[in-house]
Amino acid sequence: MKKIIIASIITANSLFAQGYITKANDISKDLIKTLGSKLKENMKKGGPTQAVDFCSAKAYDLTKQVSDKYKGIEVKRISLKPRNPLDAPSKDEAIILKSMQEMYKVGVKPKNIVQEKGNKVIVYKPLIIKKKVCLKCHGDLTKNPKLAKKISNIYHSDKATGYKMGDLRGAIVVTMPKNKK
Repeated sequence: MKKIIIASIITANSLFAQGYITKANDISKDLIKTLGSKLKENMKKGGPTQAVDFCSAKAYDLTKQVSDKYKGIEVKRISLKPRNPLDAPSKDEAIILKSMQEMYKVGVKPKNIVQEKGNKVIVYKPLIIKKKVCLKCHGDLTKNPKLAKKISNIYHSDKATGYKMGDLRGAIVVTMPKNKK
């Protein structure tokens, strides 16, 4: 595990990686803005329960929509504690997320991790919980049993709760061809 962290930090700091990181950051911001604005609308209309309905019905489609906007680039969200099973990491992605988690545990704020795989570059952008509103659905749900029940009814194997402000929630993964900086 230590080798992955060290290699990832070195790669992420290389000149090679900077163009890819910039592109991935722009795409990640687009995804966060797209999802965030719709989520905010739904929170205003009907609170966390409506936000859960929105997420379950539209978040995956909106993520795909952002991905489709960037031809030849794939965008997705992953977490070691996914709410939606579609956001569960692959074996390789889990290793990267665990590396980020280990860095976080020792006080090192995880940065983007860049991985070359064949003719592709994969950028993992850490998702840190920075807004209190995120904790309404991802924090301690014992304070809102109605919401907890709704989430449980929609996501039968939900693991995405118990977070606190500043916790590492997962990552946005941007996969692009090596020439797409």
